[in-house]
Amino acid sequence: MKKAKKTIEIDDAGTGDLIGDAFIGFHVVETGKIIFKSVPVGLYNEENLKNNAPKKRILEIVKEGLKELDYQPGDIIYLCSGDCFDLVREYFDENNIKYITSKIEGKLQDAVEGRFVSHLRKLGVRSKKLTKKAGAQRYFVLWNWLCEDFPARERFVKKGYKSWKNRRRQMAIERYQRNMQKKQNKRENQKKR
Repeated sequence: MKKAKKTIEIDDAGTGDLIGDAFIGFHVVETGKIIFKSVPVGLYNEENLKNNAPKKRILEIVKEGLKELDYQPGDIIYLCSGDCFDLVREYFDENNIKYITSKIEGKLQDAVEGRFVSHLRKLGVRSKKLTKKAGAQRYFVLWNWLCEDFPARERFVKKGYKSWKNRRRQMAIERYQRNMQKKQNKRENQKKR
């Protein structure tokens, strides 16, 4: 008996964000099934980025996800257009796996961004301005959170990018130090009263 064709959407969240793990989400449109796989923040250090480790891990995750969802030739795959899927597209092309490069919206996008935000909440990001919407606002929420307690939170940063190494890290340290100085001055002023 021939199985009915499935429509599988694949999207990411957090791959371009400063803080935390990244997530790959899969959605079978016909059944509504959604699964997630994570890409650890440690894969985004300088050495791993040089060796394309995040993209290699994402390729492995996609292979695992498709196996878990019982992908069959003839199933329709909608793959997010993000560059984190470059190796996935190469693999699909080399193996004659048909896919459509797409902007993923709706149920899967909402779910995978929600998984990422939930992860950030577990790390301790409490800002009410943290939303599922990627972009400048989320960047500054995460930046501010990092700078509040830089020594304890640097371990959650995707450190391998040149902008981090060349200037952002120093900017975060300086902002943290200014914040600490302001707190110290405030405590001293309160003691004088």
